[in-house]
Amino acid sequence: MSAIQQGVGTIQRVLRSVGGHSGWIAGLLLTAGWLVFPSIGLAAEGAAAGPTEYRDIPYVGSRNLIWVVAQLHLLLAGFVLGVPIFAWLCEVIAWRGGEKRYDKLAKEFTKLLTSAYATTALFGGILLFILVIFYPKLMNYLTDVFFPSFLLYCLLFLFETATLYLYWYGWDAMQHGRMKTLHVFLGFLLNFFALFIMIVPNAWATFQASPVVISEGTAIERAWAATWNPTWWPINIHRFIANIVLGGYICGAYAGVRYLSVKSAEDREHYDWMGYVGNFIGVFGLLALPFAGYWLMREIYQYNQQMGITLMGGFLSWLFIIQAMLIGVLFLGSNYYFWLGITYRIPGSEGKYRRAMLMMLVSLLLCLAVWMTPHSLVASIEEAQKMGGAHHPLLGVLGVMSAKMTVSNLMILITFMSFVMYWRAGKQDTAGWAKLGKAVMGAVLVLASLAVIVLGVWGYFVPAIVRINYFSTSQVLIVIFVILTITPLTALLLKSARTTTEMVWGSMPPRAGYALVLNAVMIILLMTLMGYARSSSRVHWHVYGVMRDSSPYAYSPALGSASLIMALCTFFFCILVAFIFWVATMGDKTKAAAASGKSELPHGIPAMAGGAPHHGQQEKKNDEF
Repeated sequence: MSAIQQGVGTIQRVLRSVGGHSGWIAGLLLTAGWLVFPSIGLAAEGAAAGPTEYRDIPYVGSRNLIWVVAQLHLLLAGFVLGVPIFAWLCEVIAWRGGEKRYDKLAKEFTKLLTSAYATTALFGGILLFILVIFYPKLMNYLTDVFFPSFLLYCLLFLFETATLYLYWYGWDAMQHGRMKTLHVFLGFLLNFFALFIMIVPNAWATFQASPVVISEGTAIERAWAATWNPTWWPINIHRFIANIVLGGYICGAYAGVRYLSVKSAEDREHYDWMGYVGNFIGVFGLLALPFAGYWLMREIYQYNQQMGITLMGGFLSWLFIIQAMLIGVLFLGSNYYFWLGITYRIPGSEGKYRRAMLMMLVSLLLCLAVWMTPHSLVASIEEAQKMGGAHHPLLGVLGVMSAKMTVSNLMILITFMSFVMYWRAGKQDTAGWAKLGKAVMGAVLVLASLAVIVLGVWGYFVPAIVRINYFSTSQVLIVIFVILTITPLTALLLKSARTTTEMVWGSMPPRAGYALVLNAVMIILLMTLMGYARSSSRVHWHVYGVMRDSSPYAYSPALGSASLIMALCTFFFCILVAFIFWVATMGDKTKAAAASGKSELPHGIPAMAGGAPHHGQQEKKNDEF
């Protein structure tokens, strides 16, 4: 205000001194100039009030904008960091085993990666800009703490980009001899840099939830202390596995969509196989993901019990009911895809495994029902009085962690056995120790399931600390023991087994492609949901217990509002992925148009019809014709 008064006084003095019409013109010019250069007038007063802490954007809200952009960037980053892992593994399998189809699959995975990489970087740049614009004080603080790691991240990003360019554009030129070895090494470097690109920003995010702050020492020492915070490594492991799951299911969805749209038998076989690989990778990571999540929650409880209670026992606890539903659908979708594979890819196996599939389905549904049961019901006063409290007299016992840990471990066991069943379908054991081996595997599975259930029931009668530290951990170790025991035994049995029915690729019904798309949507929703939960556990702190959020958004949004943002993030991400996939397939469509008419199905049978003849069968018919 003082600057305005001084400016007006200056203009009045100038007008009195010049007088007349020319004086008025000069005065108007002087006034216009004073208004045009606010740094001389108004900005001078703003500078005296101190640096800006927050800026906002009307109607949308700065937090909502940052939320959406950050979530899209994280999902894209998860995809581009997860895909190189199994793309490189496929290339190594092709390099060592000589199977060219794995090399083709690895190249197709990498093509999706290159298409998504630029979009990921674009959203990363946008996120950085809007963080600096809307939350300058917070960014100044984080920059002061993590200055050395910011420089390291820039270097890693440069190395990652250069390696990706060499890896992708050198694919055809490096296919033979020592050049192939060099290309495989480039794939290793790509994953090496990608791993560190993931764990460096994880330090920034986990620091906000579990900060370790020291005021002494060099910049590197302070940054390292902040990096090595209590939840850094649990998040690293959890996100590493989650990125594999996300990448696998999205690649599976890509294969499912392509399977539904291609017309040639050869392409249908390829994308059917690619969908199987994508689903297998997703399931492989999904089996381990709950263990990593359990470790993360345990570390959060040990760091700050109140934060753990906010997550698991406060208003955020309802998110875990939704999480249970999403994971349950994911388990059902993955198993359903395996069962479809047994039915349609392995002729003659449907009747043999029908009863087992039905039992697995019923068991999964029962486990899901227990997992989704809330501890406290949303009930009116009248309903609560009839129940005798907020907990249902019978179902209330299913709402505690002891029951949920038990059923989640059982669902992992069922899914693992579903995969083993698919693996063994169409094979006949010939090894002399086959009966003994199958008896051992059956005994291990039954005893492990009983042990998991007994520990779950026993958990009701011991203190929580005993259940968390010993019983839940034992359940996890038992499931890991089953996986590590049955997998090598099955591999040894199948090594000498006789194939009774050849696998027929390209014969899956259209609903198999829909199941792959459903799995991808479920994992996107799941990651979006848990990202909100972890962020909201800080409540009104930018950096928990260190830097308070004093903006108008210093509150946790209601679950309904949060669900709307999460749904928007999922929708936008699906649109982005669809656009990326469309761009990635433009070249294929051009090639297919040039080679049209050579391998189309007879009479233009659409892929949606399902039950297409095998490629080999199709060639045979053409020869007869």
